[in-house]
Amino acid sequence: MIPLDEVDDLATLVRRAAALWPDRDAWVFDETGTRLTFAEVERQSSRYALALLELGLEPGQRVAVMLRNQPEFPLLWLALAKIAAVLVPVNVSYRELDATHVLRHSGARFAVAAPEFAELLDRIAPDTALERVLSPGELCAESIAAARFEVSGELPANIQYTSGTTGAPKGCVLPHRYWLTLARGLVAGFPAISDEDRILTAQPFHYIDPQWNVALGLASGATLVVLDRFHPSSFWTKIREHEITWFYCLGLMPALLLRQPESPADRAHGVRAVSASAIPRDLHAQLEARWGVPWFEAFGMTETGGDIRMSEADHDELVGTGCLGRPTRDREAMIVGEDGRPLPRGETGELVLRGIGLMHGYHEDPEATARAFRGGWFHTGDLATMDHEGQIFYVGRMKDMIRRSGENISADEVERALLLHPAVKLAAVLAVPDELRGEEVKAFIVLADNATPDELAEFCATKLAYFKVPRYWSIAESLPLTPSERVAKGELRDRHLPTYDRMRQEWR
Repeated sequence: MIPLDEVDDLATLVRRAAALWPDRDAWVFDETGTRLTFAEVERQSSRYALALLELGLEPGQRVAVMLRNQPEFPLLWLALAKIAAVLVPVNVSYRELDATHVLRHSGARFAVAAPEFAELLDRIAPDTALERVLSPGELCAESIAAARFEVSGELPANIQYTSGTTGAPKGCVLPHRYWLTLARGLVAGFPAISDEDRILTAQPFHYIDPQWNVALGLASGATLVVLDRFHPSSFWTKIREHEITWFYCLGLMPALLLRQPESPADRAHGVRAVSASAIPRDLHAQLEARWGVPWFEAFGMTETGGDIRMSEADHDELVGTGCLGRPTRDREAMIVGEDGRPLPRGETGELVLRGIGLMHGYHEDPEATARAFRGGWFHTGDLATMDHEGQIFYVGRMKDMIRRSGENISADEVERALLLHPAVKLAAVLAVPDELRGEEVKAFIVLADNATPDELAEFCATKLAYFKVPRYWSIAESLPLTPSERVAKGELRDRHLPTYDRMRQEWR
């Protein structure tokens, strides 16, 4: 059997998994109870591959997929990988304008969609390259002897549109090696996933996490349990029900889990570790105490995959510090100044990365690609520091720094302070222009309980320097979120909500 380190493409990965663990459950879909063994995943993805070939799909062509968390999504992804075609995931929340952008920009000729999305895609098709919108049921080839095309690690497998907080989504061209690099790293290094594990994903399949979870399961032999979406109230019940040993979460998920009522069953589970991105540092110890399991920070991007992870050896001393960990075996990291030169250890600058398995670039956007990879390093747009031991500490987004009267204020830091207030369910902080101070701090708040802006400001002042306390406040019923559960600040800037000016003590 080919060693995992020698597997470089998804087509070989799924065939290898079917040979090693044919009768073991590869996937369990919680909502419907559907189970597929590794052998069934191999057979059914081959049937889809043949059906797509019979429709005239050619290597290198792109297929848009607009499906919820159902088996057909990953089966189609693997089918396209087998015939050297390219998946274009479409966010199921998209409507006319954003769906048109993705379809037009990707150049997809075919789309596979659930019936509930077919009308939308048919309507926008004249403004895109779409020639045909299919349902999964129309892909019904009887044979599994699909033609095999030459597939290599550097061939594109996805055009994955980013869920960035600003600007229109950009299409990241992700090669097969991207997915193999990510999966192999999680098998060979922490958390060392193996065929004894049962792993879980609760993100939508159009987002990157369930896809790399699929690759991870195929690489390791672990069973992947797929939830329809993230439900805070029932999440740990599902963990216990499916005997999960490891999962990954991000964004608001940890804080939302902590807001659920405590239960005597909180520690009645078999989870050995949790990996998460952007663990709220003030809640890190509380998360571990509540469920009796260590939480490990992990940093990655759609453009780069898995880049930085906290290790078991360093975990205990790093809880609550905001430390991301060290670069993975396939990554180099550096902190640079505005001139692109490395900064001394301990100084704050931009985090840049390089290594194998990164995206090829942004689809049809050579200028953005050149900017992102200037100097041979990928520029993340994140501010960080690196200590003398090589540990990397997250500071904030470069575009999320507020310059008020000469003081640099991290929006992330203010948001974390606000979320400590029991009445605050969600917080986002932005810079707004100010004639006197250059920029002022504005907070958008979703409340879980009654609280006034003045009360929140007084609370914030007990946590942060006076100049970091927001002057302007808007209370909203909800905030726009990206698929990665982060606030879409680009959309938020365009919202016109009543605003309270704390200095003038008035609403406007």
